[in-house]
Amino acid sequence: MTTFFMPTPPGNLIQSFIDYLRFEKRFSVHTVKAYTDDLSQFFSYVHIQYEIENPEAISTLLIRSWMASLAEQEMNPRSINRKLSCLRSFFDHARRTGKLQSNPAASIQVLKTAKRLPSYVEEGQMNDLLRHVEFPDDWNGKTERLVVEILYQTGIRVSELVNIRENHINQSLQSLKVLGKGNKERIIPLGKSLLEIISGYVSQKSYYLEGEGGGFLLENEKRKKMQTRQVYSIVKKYLSLVTTAEKKSPHVLRHSFATHLTNRGADLNAVKELLGHSSLAATQVYTHNSIEKLRDIHKKAHPKG
Repeated sequence: MTTFFMPTPPGNLIQSFIDYLRFEKRFSVHTVKAYTDDLSQFFSYVHIQYEIENPEAISTLLIRSWMASLAEQEMNPRSINRKLSCLRSFFDHARRTGKLQSNPAASIQVLKTAKRLPSYVEEGQMNDLLRHVEFPDDWNGKTERLVVEILYQTGIRVSELVNIRENHINQSLQSLKVLGKGNKERIIPLGKSLLEIISGYVSQKSYYLEGEGGGFLLENEKRKKMQTRQVYSIVKKYLSLVTTAEKKSPHVLRHSFATHLTNRGADLNAVKELLGHSSLAATQVYTHNSIEKLRDIHKKAHPKG
């Protein structure tokens, strides 16, 4: 592990900023450590390269110099932008608390980055999972299957999944009420096959489980609400059976849902409403996946591809 020199004056400012992140912003331990490391690296750089210890002497040019040195070390633009964001927050906090007059990082533009397309599972792989993989014939197995089915057939977020209550399912309207970000409510249509799986799951609760639950759809054997970490474990377990893709999270099933809909010609505004996006721009990324698919088909099939 590399040890970075941290001059005393910046050290005091950094500690004040870290305390702000930890106790006021309540950032995670991991995030606080990342901010601490970034600031330590930066002040080590300006001290070693320019013999500067006074934070007031830090200029926009020095910050750009540091970013250039990171780029020369072949650090990817996203990581450099994250470090720039850290400096912006640090200097802004020092300015707001009256310890510095200005924020030298405020005017620096972020580096351009390549668009990251969402990871998703191929439609054929999802068909293999849901048609040919055998889930255990016990309560855990039934819960695991329902988790995968709902995530893939509705595209909801994992936080939305674990908070579904039984009374959010409307059998007559064949729909699911979801409470998304900011408690924004949306209604998602449910297919007949998924409704049957949900109905069977609910009707068998009294057979497999004892006592009264809390009204949540997904419950473990102790009738406790399913936790987010359990959903991640379930999805990773079953996606590992059908794909070698690096990412195997619940969000991959959300991406798969949206990508498969757009690949089959679904209206982008409709997909936006189903996903609960606030703007169409967030949904348009799935058209890139469709274009990539078309490009691949053209390359393989066209004589001049």
